[in-house]
Amino acid sequence: MIISLAPIISLTLLISSILGILALSTGKHSLKEREMLSPFECGFDPWKKARTPFSLRFFLVTIIFLIFDVEIALLLPLGILVYSPQPEIMIFTALILMTILIAGLFHEWRLGSLNWA
Repeated sequence: MIISLAPIISLTLLISSILGILALSTGKHSLKEREMLSPFECGFDPWKKARTPFSLRFFLVTIIFLIFDVEIALLLPLGILVYSPQPEIMIFTALILMTILIAGLFHEWRLGSLNWA
């Protein structure tokens, strides 16, 4: 018994075409809005001049986030060291990394980098 694929293919094309037309006709037509037509760049307004000064505070917060994110990523594998024969190594390593994190946080706080004024 050989089944012809032509009716199955035509049925799937018909159903997908009907669903596509239905979605286009009933959906919101927000493609003509200004925000949808503009390219997205963090911290920049694409409708202004390209040479206008930008907020350094935005980039500073991004850099701080990346630094703390990398340091926290260094803390994640320490859970594996719980099963090591010497748990003192895990505790010592965790204390060093946490000291670096807390010292960096206090340093950024003291410099006023965390204030968004």
